[in-house]
Amino acid sequence: MAVKLEVQAVGKDFLIPVIDSVSFQVEAGEFVCLLGPNGCGKTTLLRIVGGLEPPSRGQVRLDGRPVQAERRHERHVGVVFQEDRLLPWLSLRDNVALVLKPLGLERGARETRAAGYLALAGLQGFEGYYPGRVSGGMRQRAAIARALAIEPDVLLMDEPFGALDAQNRRIMQQEVRRIWAETGRTILFVTHSIEEAAAIGTTLIMLSARPSRVRALIRNDGSQERGKLIDDLTTMVMEEVERQQGAEGRR
Repeated sequence: MAVKLEVQAVGKDFLIPVIDSVSFQVEAGEFVCLLGPNGCGKTTLLRIVGGLEPPSRGQVRLDGRPVQAERRHERHVGVVFQEDRLLPWLSLRDNVALVLKPLGLERGARETRAAGYLALAGLQGFEGYYPGRVSGGMRQRAAIARALAIEPDVLLMDEPFGALDAQNRRIMQQEVRRIWAETGRTILFVTHSIEEAAAIGTTLIMLSARPSRVRALIRNDGSQERGKLIDDLTTMVMEEVERQQGAEGRR
């Protein structure tokens, strides 16, 4: 398979280094989950990949071309945040159609595409509903439809189910896996949940404690028993948390 996304020795500093030197490749059609202890820079890394902010060093390449924060609109990158960020005064259809306006599509074409992606996300029949009239899970489905509607090269998802209750979270995990299988999109998915990553990701990338590096890259192809995989990942996270706490205690 072709390499879709390359993260090359990316680092990011704020007042302190948050990301040290992170490198990995994502093949087209992969579903990659980013894991790691709190504060290790998962969301920051996702924003750098999406061109939402620049790295302090290193480079991200999408389809072989550098991703630059100041030129992010040249890339078709869809983003789903933890909050659905739907506009409450627009219907679900109009929320999705709104992101298609910069693409130059006619209004009818925008509405048709929006309806199609809402149907893909399981919202057929709810196109005319407003965000305040549907559940949190349905709003997040609409947010996924909105991100997919631009037909992105890469779909970035930052803790998209973190605000949902346990039942809806499990349902949405199954749904996003189904949507991935149907669309073949390349997905980079940030989560704090090891169980979630093991359930949906084809590749799991474990980041170390701050300043983060890639500690492990695991192909989740079913060759490893699920319970052992979860135990191994949990051990890694706990080791990194202890290492971070030890480093902070020495300051």
